[in-house]
Amino acid sequence: EEMSKGIQGMSNRSISWNAALRDIRSDRTVVPVGFLSARARCQGFAEFRHRPLVVAGQFNRSAVMAAAVSAAKAHQERHGGTWQAAMSVCLKASWQAARMARNATAH
Repeated sequence: EEMSKGIQGMSNRSISWNAALRDIRSDRTVVPVGFLSARARCQGFAEFRHRPLVVAGQFNRSAVMAAAVSAAKAHQERHGGTWQAAMSVCLKASWQAARMARNATAH
């Protein structure tokens, strides 16, 4: 009898599928505009300028920053916006490229 009351109480609940799907979509990570191209530009900067982002397993901070500045200039030309917004995207991209480079050398 208690079991049937519990089940009966649950049947009165309704699920808002729109709200559930909206919550699922909002949980996804949003990639900033121009992030992937900025990461590729940072990787290219390291290769073409012969300034590796990782040296002896340690991050080369000056190279990471130089790559981010270079990518931010291109990002701002292409997408507009403020220098702060461009640097924000490009610093994230540059550090991700550096982490990828460090992981590649570790394995």
